[in-house]
Amino acid sequence: MAKIYLSVIVPCYNEEENLKKGVLNQMATYLNKQKYPYEVIISDDGSTDRSVELAKMFAKKHSHFRVVENEHGGKPFAVKSGLERAKGKVVLFADMDQSTSISEFGKLLPFFKKGYPVVIGSRGRKREGSSLFRLMASNVFMLVRKSLVLSNIADTQCGFKAFERKVALELFNQLQVFREKEQVKGWRVSAYDVELLFIARKRGYKIAETVVKWRDEDASKGKEREFVKESKEMFKEILRVRLNDLRGLYCSPSKDRKLPRHAKRDAEIHN
Repeated sequence: MAKIYLSVIVPCYNEEENLKKGVLNQMATYLNKQKYPYEVIISDDGSTDRSVELAKMFAKKHSHFRVVENEHGGKPFAVKSGLERAKGKVVLFADMDQSTSISEFGKLLPFFKKGYPVVIGSRGRKREGSSLFRLMASNVFMLVRKSLVLSNIADTQCGFKAFERKVALELFNQLQVFREKEQVKGWRVSAYDVELLFIARKRGYKIAETVVKWRDEDASKGKEREFVKESKEMFKEILRVRLNDLRGLYCSPSKDRKLPRHAKRDAEIHN
């Protein structure tokens, strides 16, 4: 059996409506046409609706798909759980709603061939389906975040990110969010992406960023999203990353560790 090249990790929390509209079929249709072996890991975050039931029904008929059930802990914990079970050389984190279609991975793939270990999607300025208020809030978030961390990255919050698996495991093991687990209730948008990319930069890994198509396709009704509360939490997490760095909590590579060739200099690519 050929070794798996791509592991797609899809965090899932109360995604019944998105599952019913056929997002998994969309993923399978695209991936089955590719030349590389793949797997899709649906990592459930303690859903309270029929998400697990629907995902398992699909996985029974599609051998490349499997479902992992976790206690409710928030998106980063669900992603980490999937990552620890992944077998691919490259891992792609993708949202269940497919606001960025799985087919956009074709834009990320060439950067791995060029030696980049971290390749992230950027939603650009045109975010179809977003309200004017959300667009303005996103711009404010970006400006504040850039003033504190990752000034050369345009979009840290796009849910479409890919890593060499070994690098992803190294980075996730450094995340402070897993050392300070909090009680989580309901849907929570986290800024763990900022911490993840910040550590990648600190450890010398080059990050490629490329624009992907994005349109708000989220049909879920069970997430109980509170935009103002989410925004406050994300700003607090960015401040925490900055303060953690000042306190020296993020480990840099030891002097005797030989950096990979793609980590010799820092760079981002915007297309």
